[in-house]
Amino acid sequence: MRWNRAMVVAVALLVTWLGVIRGGSLAAEPAAAPKKLRVYFGTSTGDKSKGIYRAELDLATGQLTPATLAAEIASPSFLAIHPNQKYLYAVTQIADAQGNRIGGVGALAIDPASGDLKLLNQQASGGGGPCHVVVDQAGKNVLVANYGGGSVAAIPIADDGQLRPASSVIQHKGSSVDKQRQQGPHAHSINLDPANRFAFAADLGLDKVLVYKFDSAQGTLTANDPAGADVAPGSGPRHFAFHPTAKFAYVINEITSTVTAFTYDAALGQLQEIQTITTLPAGFDGKNNSTAEVQVHPSGKFLYGSNRGHNSIAIFQIDPATGKLTASGHQGKDIKTPRNFAVDPTGQYVLVASQDAHHVEVFKVDAASGALTPTGSKIEVPRPICVKMIPVAVAPTP
Repeated sequence: MRWNRAMVVAVALLVTWLGVIRGGSLAAEPAAAPKKLRVYFGTSTGDKSKGIYRAELDLATGQLTPATLAAEIASPSFLAIHPNQKYLYAVTQIADAQGNRIGGVGALAIDPASGDLKLLNQQASGGGGPCHVVVDQAGKNVLVANYGGGSVAAIPIADDGQLRPASSVIQHKGSSVDKQRQQGPHAHSINLDPANRFAFAADLGLDKVLVYKFDSAQGTLTANDPAGADVAPGSGPRHFAFHPTAKFAYVINEITSTVTAFTYDAALGQLQEIQTITTLPAGFDGKNNSTAEVQVHPSGKFLYGSNRGHNSIAIFQIDPATGKLTASGHQGKDIKTPRNFAVDPTGQYVLVASQDAHHVEVFKVDAASGALTPTGSKIEVPRPICVKMIPVAVAPTP
């Protein structure tokens, strides 16, 4: 059998998973590669949704099992999973000392057998309208972006997975040219570089990707020099993704329906713009569209972005030498308001969450072109907003 790069990447990822499952040691006894992924769906709660849902993805067939409720929690729109895969964190709303509803982050324990979630505790997110969370690679902190409050925060994680009060909160300041959307700061996401040294906050209200030095041990965020990168006025940067090589990074711009590509200097935490490209086909009115999610395929060959309005996933080829993008088509079958999607870690499938159609659909990735083909698997999930996956552990072979 001849091995291509995608197969090598998939095996490497599975080996990494096994190291995590066995407690982080790759020297532990051999374990069988997972055949299934457990998939968690963050939602917008209300008449249809009650919280976080779960299903399983069969890696051989691309089929999803029906979704079931994993935990009742208010407005868990975005999720992040701890590196040890024992805990899940979700943005939510909590009550302050006076009983007022404020932004929060919830810590939940993952039942390894069933996948159900148990709420451990909650902490204030450091601002209003939390919308995005990540866990740092050391598993010591949750980082959160607060859209309504225009701030970012670091929240330490205790040994038992519970959250402590925020150790660092930074309030963004300023505005940009769109008087309706950019009258003040709106931190829309926060991400870490692969070295766990710098945090990147895409602020829709400021037209900036702000960069912070990150100290995992202390749980601190401090302004970097250079302080970040600007995008074109009125763009509205939303979500951010690194290339697997860490040489390039990408931000999807919600208001102008574009993706901006950067080169990345890992020593300085510096982004340098090299390209901005539309997510829409020629002839489609950008005023009727807004973008949401952006992700790079594990192989580093493709980038995907979601269009709400055109109702599609935009597909791009990535030049491995320059990081620049070339548009290569769209997939829109049965997609409606794709707030979020996820590429599975083996790179075989893309799961698209159609918020307004109340379903999640599975697409097969063409390893040569990045094109997406429906697998025929589509499950009902009420108001799906976020998709996260972990392997279903398999017992070692006797």
